[in-house]
Amino acid sequence: MNGHRKQRISDAFGAAAEHYDDHAGPQRQAAALVADLAQRQRRDGSGRILEIGCGTGFLTRDIQARWPGAEFVVTDLSPDMLARAATGGLVAGTFLAMDGEAPIFEGEWFDLILSSLAFQWFDDLEGAIARLAGLLRPGGSLLFSTMGQGSFTRWRAAHQAAGLSAGIPHYPSLQGLRSMLAAYDDAFAFDEEYALPCDGAKGLIAHLKGIGAVVPNEGRRPLSPRDLRRVMAVFDEGGGHDVYQVLFGRVTRSAGAAAAGIAMPSRTPRSP
Repeated sequence: MNGHRKQRISDAFGAAAEHYDDHAGPQRQAAALVADLAQRQRRDGSGRILEIGCGTGFLTRDIQARWPGAEFVVTDLSPDMLARAATGGLVAGTFLAMDGEAPIFEGEWFDLILSSLAFQWFDDLEGAIARLAGLLRPGGSLLFSTMGQGSFTRWRAAHQAAGLSAGIPHYPSLQGLRSMLAAYDDAFAFDEEYALPCDGAKGLIAHLKGIGAVVPNEGRRPLSPRDLRRVMAVFDEGGGHDVYQVLFGRVTRSAGAAAAGIAMPSRTPRSP
């Protein structure tokens, strides 16, 4: 895993933590759907729940309200985002700064593992899904949303029309995610599209900066001001709006699977 890149991602989201909620319309929608899917999957209020990439707490607060009696572990790569989610006493649980694709837990530990729009920052999505699914108890489920290949297609097209390449990370297609999940006996994936009425290139850039999504593909240099102006002009001429394609996935471990015993975390988590 690229530790330098992960630190840049943590810093970028930390810098956006204070004003993230003002720019995060699609993030709210995706988190709400993950919570709905989780409730359909597990209606009782018992057990342990792990959240990966809590951000400012959209999903965190929703899940706490639905399962107030659960043992809740909330994590994020950014300590500043984590602190924001924990602010105000609205959520009770254990808060941990943790890279979601390198969890500190081992063995069958959780009944639900939930995440909304964090997995796109993983270096190895397929490997991360396998590691997280390995933390499920029999009958437990991993539910997540992540960015799909169809996101920001007009912004990418504006770069291409200007003879340039966009710095947006390479997201998987729906078929690609389904292929990753095909190894599991009980899994599915689907997608939803959320409009991003950003009112022009300046609005799109403000949105991305506002949520902290400003770390480009590895090795890509920023556009020169002249090239950026060209891209912005093409984007505005094309309507000045874009979309999020959000992929949703679920992996459930068979309730009949033989339990090997619940392993404790490799280090004891503590509340900040």
